[in-house]
Amino acid sequence: MSHAGIDADRVITWFRELQDHICDRLSVFEPTLDFHIDAWQRPAGGGGDTRVLADGETFERAGVNFSRVTGDNLPASASARRPELAGRSFIATGVSVVIHPRNPYAPTAHANVRFFVAEKEGEDPVWWFGGGFDLTPYYPFEADAVAWHEAARDACAPFGDELYGRFKAWCDDYFYLPHRDETRGVGGLFFDDFDELGFEDSFAFVRSVGQAFIDAYAPIIERRREHDYGERERDFQLYRRGRYVEFNLVYDRGTLFGLQSRGRTESILMSMPPLASWQYGYTPVPGSPEATLYEDFLKPRDWLGAT
Repeated sequence: MSHAGIDADRVITWFRELQDHICDRLSVFEPTLDFHIDAWQRPAGGGGDTRVLADGETFERAGVNFSRVTGDNLPASASARRPELAGRSFIATGVSVVIHPRNPYAPTAHANVRFFVAEKEGEDPVWWFGGGFDLTPYYPFEADAVAWHEAARDACAPFGDELYGRFKAWCDDYFYLPHRDETRGVGGLFFDDFDELGFEDSFAFVRSVGQAFIDAYAPIIERRREHDYGERERDFQLYRRGRYVEFNLVYDRGTLFGLQSRGRTESILMSMPPLASWQYGYTPVPGSPEATLYEDFLKPRDWLGAT
């Protein structure tokens, strides 16, 4: 689709290239393991390519999804949020990445870049980009959080001095579990409905974010993947993974859209950790590394010392 300077085909081509690139970067850490690849079609329109690394030395599960979903009418979750989209055909395409390392000292990471365009005869198309990336540590390292946010700031910088602060705050707000009164992790970037730079510059911004994600995450994995750990750390990792499940099933907008639009369930729920646990009334031991996570890392924070 190319209309009024909007080139969905070019976006789709780059999203596929990004999927390949991220898979190549992750494969370096699992030289004896191949991605399981599922190419799938959606009966109502569109399809995708789901790639999963499972049971590796470094990654307990790592999934890299590409999807291109089309339809004549939007699901209720989307049209309720944007009533002007009712009655429009649409294309929703993107790449979604969720990485659950085996080592509890290595953080879970998530990234998403997406593009949406809706059309109606006789009217201009409605389009936008969305995406971002966020980091969810189990055992906190301030150096990792700072490097992560430096990468986020640098990805935004060529496109406006205010974008990092704005999208960092949006990430803190979005990846928040109100029933737990805590953030999911140390944040990063989150943006949606983004069209303010025009198509070309908005697309360039999304490309910058997509590349910055894997450039920031690979060094963290390299530093943490061989850290010594025992049963205590593993148990805490599984307990904290439960928060990831709670957020994705209760609050995540992408999960809701995917399920309501009758997307491929296995691909949508790829983001779930392979193992998680829930404990009743858990409280960390005062002064422990687990307590430090709660006290210093699971709340919005200025990681770059700008304020």
